[in-house]
Amino acid sequence: MAVNEHADPARTHLETPAERIVRRLSRGPLHAVIIAVCLAWMTPTAGLFISSFRTKADIATTGWWTALVPPLQFTLDNYDHVLTARGMGRSFINSLLISVPATMLTILVAALAAYAFSWIEFRGREALFLLVVALLVVPIQLTLIPVLRMFANFGMTGSFPAIWLAHTAYGLPFAVFLLRNFFVALPKDLLESAFLEGASHFVAFTRIVMPLSVPAVAALGIFQFLWLWNDLLVALVYLGGFRDVAPMTVAISSLVSSFGSEWHLLTAAAFVSMVLPLVVFFALQKYFVEGILAGAVKG
Repeated sequence: MAVNEHADPARTHLETPAERIVRRLSRGPLHAVIIAVCLAWMTPTAGLFISSFRTKADIATTGWWTALVPPLQFTLDNYDHVLTARGMGRSFINSLLISVPATMLTILVAALAAYAFSWIEFRGREALFLLVVALLVVPIQLTLIPVLRMFANFGMTGSFPAIWLAHTAYGLPFAVFLLRNFFVALPKDLLESAFLEGASHFVAFTRIVMPLSVPAVAALGIFQFLWLWNDLLVALVYLGGFRDVAPMTVAISSLVSSFGSEWHLLTAAAFVSMVLPLVVFFALQKYFVEGILAGAVKG
């Protein structure tokens, strides 16, 4: 059998046990720093989580770490009080009714616009795309009062369609920018072949571009959903005075203002609001990483 003279010696060298131990020990300080940073970030969250199962008297008199010392005394009263007496269950449903449709609407409109900016030739395409990207620097606060007056004139104030339209408009510049950069990186020959076969732009968009763009669309969906779920400013302006449609962020803020004496309920309310975003992130984590890295390596 012939030996490849150009083989890399580093690849053909077999690592001895001593070298393996040295290599792992050399990475020890780096791993220790990473673990220390992770623990530093997780400690406040762990303390908040443990405090959500403690009574108001225990939280006020002792630190959260004392709850880990036997005898363990935990209670679910905080969660029961938040979900029932304070209407957090209804606000949880409202957050879903706001975040899910607004996220889907943003992705749909952004995907159509990004496809047009990528594969449809028309006059002023580049200038219009730059104008859309420039909207990223416009502060949302500048639009709150004009948009609120517009909604009032159309009788849409305090309704779900109003908040859907507002969140879609605010999320479109970034969404179009992200998807357009992904669409233009798709193989040009693939779409040209489809057009030669008689495919329309609608067919190319639905059967070629969107299936190949699942990682980018999933990453955008995670970004948009988390932003909508945690939004307080937009919801407070457009829905703050309407408790029937107020999301969790508005309900939690009312806990602080209206029930300042029951501040211990904030720990339970915070974790109720964190459950769904965590589930969404971990369920779509694979697509999120692929979408972030998409286009980073070519060849």
